[in-house]
Amino acid sequence: MERLENLKNIIRYLMADNHVSYQIPSSLNERQRMMRALMNVWAPKEISADFLRMQDAELQLQAKDKGIVNIDDVAAANSSLFTFHSSLFLWQGDITRLKVDAIVNAANAQGLGCWAPLHNCIDNCIHSAAGIQLRKECNDQLQGRLLKTGEAMITKGYNLPAKHVIHTVGPIIETGVPTKEQEEQLAQCYRSCLDLAEQAGFESIAFCCISTGVFHFPNELAAGIAVETVKRYPRQSIKTIVFNVFLDKDYDIYRQLLTED
Repeated sequence: MERLENLKNIIRYLMADNHVSYQIPSSLNERQRMMRALMNVWAPKEISADFLRMQDAELQLQAKDKGIVNIDDVAAANSSLFTFHSSLFLWQGDITRLKVDAIVNAANAQGLGCWAPLHNCIDNCIHSAAGIQLRKECNDQLQGRLLKTGEAMITKGYNLPAKHVIHTVGPIIETGVPTKEQEEQLAQCYRSCLDLAEQAGFESIAFCCISTGVFHFPNELAAGIAVETVKRYPRQSIKTIVFNVFLDKDYDIYRQLLTED
């Protein structure tokens, strides 16, 4: 009952802040969905400390409910897969569960997250799990400037198990057939993220499948660029890199690439 009441107060705050009014559902799942939908359309502004206490308490419970995945868990899952690239790991699942120094977000040029309520893109999932302060920090950093393709930006992770989020904008492939320039832009996304991670002294980073999905970069080519770019990068502080995938076909592609000598 206490959790349901907290969710009701979160929803009331967000509705007032968004200048909307809806009937609040009764079940835990429905209230969580309504909370997320309202977070997705929240315009960045100053945030009440009381609201953050309520929101953070709920999001940390949601993280616990999903289950937090440590690097040791990822390594154990990979122990039978790889014999050569022992610092490059593959993990299939929700990237918002990973406890690493940084996860990579496939952002759009605006850099403020996905504004479509309950959309299941990685940008929406990460912002929804982190909390509305992530959008505010992105807005404070960018000040209305658009992120360039291949550029990256680092923020805190807030309520994510990951300490930080590195946001990068991959190329959009309108035709489904990338140009050489777009292939280089995708490679630059990975280098830009690794540059920021190295500058911050991070030891671990988890990459999503940048530019695939709604950005239409061919999955196999994108994975090849990702793995080759990461292998060539002159790492110093970074000890562990996780390639996070969601789809079975991406898992099969990365597994093949990472088991090749």
